[in-house]
Amino acid sequence: MLMLFQKEAHRIFYADAHGNTLAEITFPELRPGVVQLNHTFVDEALRGQGIASQLMQQTVALLRSDGRKAVAVCSYAKAWLQNHPEAHDICAQ
Repeated sequence: MLMLFQKEAHRIFYADAHGNTLAEITFPELRPGVVQLNHTFVDEALRGQGIASQLMQQTVALLRSDGRKAVAVCSYAKAWLQNHPEAHDICAQ
């Protein structure tokens, strides 16, 4: 399932027609130019469809376009980055 996500400076999310957040990733600024991947959420009804991976892909693309780097503290984000070496360019040293 391909989702149409809404993007904000420190959050990418999907909300239903009633405004309920059904999927999101948050990445507040840790220091100038570096964000912290600190939370990934997918509603139980949407799990198992690759939506969390889509959130990560969208986040990587956004950070690349902004020239920002990331530190992953969320367990999902850490595991996803370990399995996607092509995205390591966004990882802060």
